[in-house]
Amino acid sequence: MVSPADPAPIPMVDLRQHYAPLKEAMLAGIGAILEGASFILGEHGRALEAEIAAFIGVRHGVGCASGTDALMLALRALDIGPGDEVIVPTFTFIATAEAVRYVGATPVFVDVDDRYYRIQPEAVAAAITPRTRAIIPVHLYGLGADMPVLLELAAAHGLEVIEDCAQSLGATLGERKLGSFGRLACFSFFPSKNLGGAGDGGMVVTDDAELARRLRGLRNHGSWQTYQHEVLGYNSRLDEIQALILRELFAHIDDYTRGRQRAAGYYGEALADLDLRLPEVPAGQNHVYHQYTIQVRDRDALRAALQAAGIASAIYYPIPGHRQQAFADLAPASCPVAERLSTTVLSLPMFPELQPEQVERIATVIRAHLQA
Repeated sequence: MVSPADPAPIPMVDLRQHYAPLKEAMLAGIGAILEGASFILGEHGRALEAEIAAFIGVRHGVGCASGTDALMLALRALDIGPGDEVIVPTFTFIATAEAVRYVGATPVFVDVDDRYYRIQPEAVAAAITPRTRAIIPVHLYGLGADMPVLLELAAAHGLEVIEDCAQSLGATLGERKLGSFGRLACFSFFPSKNLGGAGDGGMVVTDDAELARRLRGLRNHGSWQTYQHEVLGYNSRLDEIQALILRELFAHIDDYTRGRQRAAGYYGEALADLDLRLPEVPAGQNHVYHQYTIQVRDRDALRAALQAAGIASAIYYPIPGHRQQAFADLAPASCPVAERLSTTVLSLPMFPELQPEQVERIATVIRAHLQA
């Protein structure tokens, strides 16, 4: 337990510090929104959609209520539903597979690799059936999936590709931003994300004007004209206050990315000689470190040692998707890498403002534990 004389706790994400420099600008903007009394589908939402789309390198952005909704809306826009199968990685947050279920389709879980945590293209190939309609690669922890191989595989089988970019805003593969490869790409603005708001929020981006049109109606009760509802849609709109907050933060996204990359560099130097596996980055890719995730034996004991020293950590993810009770009715999946990773991965504090002395303190606890 941390006593008053101990150093300040180190959180996983320091949102108070992150928001502090922009607080006054945000409050002034919120005041203007209150004065104007335009709260839904307004100017800030439209501006954010255009800014994010341009940043990714596509033509259209469609804001919505959450990253999970973004995935669901993307599937609906492609008319994926009952009778269809969608291939997803088992080692990620449940929202990816949940969205498939929400539209009545069947998620098919496949394994990931243990080096980059990316969906295995060979596992995807083996999982394709006549019912397969789409693949949802997840760019986990801020590093891209093997998109060239997956796109080639999808083209050979006539499949759609939806990128799950919830953890990867700003990451690149070659000269292109992640989110510009698939037919659609989905982002989350949950507070802890690389671009996180003061609540839930999400966005779908695409180069396809017709898909963008469909998405805008689907997020608004299936309506493209007031009180005319052509299909059953959803109430999934990004409100103006969230859009304003996100725009204020987005103006600094490159600085935030550099801060995360600096922090990853501090970790790499401080932990280089220890018996654990550090994040790796393939040639030609740019990692944005939504999480800094290590692999270590006796993971739970190390986590307890960090907690005792006032240092946060997290396990992303302790139960793979194919082992979740919510999907117990699906056919069994063989995903040995994900099952092993679920016992060894540990994510350390990561945020743009993380300082070298904080990383050294974290490393000192890890070193002492591993060498005890």
